[in-house]
Amino acid sequence: MPLPSADPVVQELVRRARAAQLSRRQLFRGTALGAAFLGAGALTSCAGQSGPGDGSGGTLRWANWTYYLDYDEEAGDWPSLNEFMKRTNIRVDYFEDIDDNKTFIAKIKDQLKLEQDTGYDVIVPSDTTTVRLVEQDQLLKFDRSLMPNVNTNMIDMVQHASFDPDRVWSVPYQAGMTGLVYNTQLYPKGIRAVSDLWSSDLKGKVNLLTEQDDTLALIMLEQGVDIEGDWGDAEFEAALAIAQQQIESGQVLTVKGNSYTQDLEQGNVWAGMCWSGDIAILNEEAGEEIWKFVVPDAGASVFTDSFSMPKATEAFDQVHQLVDYYYEPEVAAQVAEYVQYVCPVAGAQDAMAKTNPELAENPLIFPDEEMSQRIFDMRSLTAEEDNRYTQAFQKVLGN
Repeated sequence: MPLPSADPVVQELVRRARAAQLSRRQLFRGTALGAAFLGAGALTSCAGQSGPGDGSGGTLRWANWTYYLDYDEEAGDWPSLNEFMKRTNIRVDYFEDIDDNKTFIAKIKDQLKLEQDTGYDVIVPSDTTTVRLVEQDQLLKFDRSLMPNVNTNMIDMVQHASFDPDRVWSVPYQAGMTGLVYNTQLYPKGIRAVSDLWSSDLKGKVNLLTEQDDTLALIMLEQGVDIEGDWGDAEFEAALAIAQQQIESGQVLTVKGNSYTQDLEQGNVWAGMCWSGDIAILNEEAGEEIWKFVVPDAGASVFTDSFSMPKATEAFDQVHQLVDYYYEPEVAAQVAEYVQYVCPVAGAQDAMAKTNPELAENPLIFPDEEMSQRIFDMRSLTAEEDNRYTQAFQKVLGN
């Protein structure tokens, strides 16, 4: 359907209105609809419009996941981002527009394919999605010579990816674990394994994740599959059959992306699958540990979400400055203290020890040797596998 106006500004606003989704945190902030359309914004909070960057250093538009940047509830802004804008005079329009990888990329796939402006200069998809963008030649390479902090401070755990061994297409922003969660008040008996989710007293109170790799990785681990190794159709189909059975039986209430946290907060879901940092933030907002994050007995899967640049960006230099800034140990520690995902920046643990010694010892942020042995990296799928498995998974979800 054509856009209803030839005016490019109006077209952009309408396009974004159709594509936008309210993030959970925005609902709490009570952001007005009209405020979301200042400048190049989408229907989510836009930090740059009220931040200290005057734009004399340029502008950039950053799409990220909900809960993925340090946020000051009282001030209603992002302290580390404000400091970056103040330091560089680069104005950053910041959007919490990623709820899950596939729906986000679906919004901008046509622009990516045609090398047109996506509305973003830097995005943070998971590596399992970035591999497809690299294969399709839809990203710009980073110039690592412009990012000395990245070159010096990237931890070994994320230094190399099978699709990007030198990290020139993707620069890790955060890593994390997909594990289990339960409500300690509504389900005090707790859970230790994926199979515990199928207990009769949890029927209709369970969630799974729309990220196919994450949901099926946990099921496969419990089935004894080496998810980092040479598994194939048989292992995938066995795991998918479990998910299908539990969804069709009514055991599973929802299968969602980041918005699964709403069901946890509302008490609709008592136990399920989750991403580690989300649970830390929910408990912090609640002021007590209502939800317990669990690394399953069979292990958890690890994911990496990385900075990437769509080809049509005109903010090449500004993106490099932003990425390198977030590899300063003190800045990385500031973000890690809030998001509580695995921090990819060497030196951040020492920096955090000065401000929050207890959190600096948290293995969910800075994995120790024991924790490292319990997390596994799902092998990268081929494009053919990804297409076939995605169709099968979506069919199970009723899509």
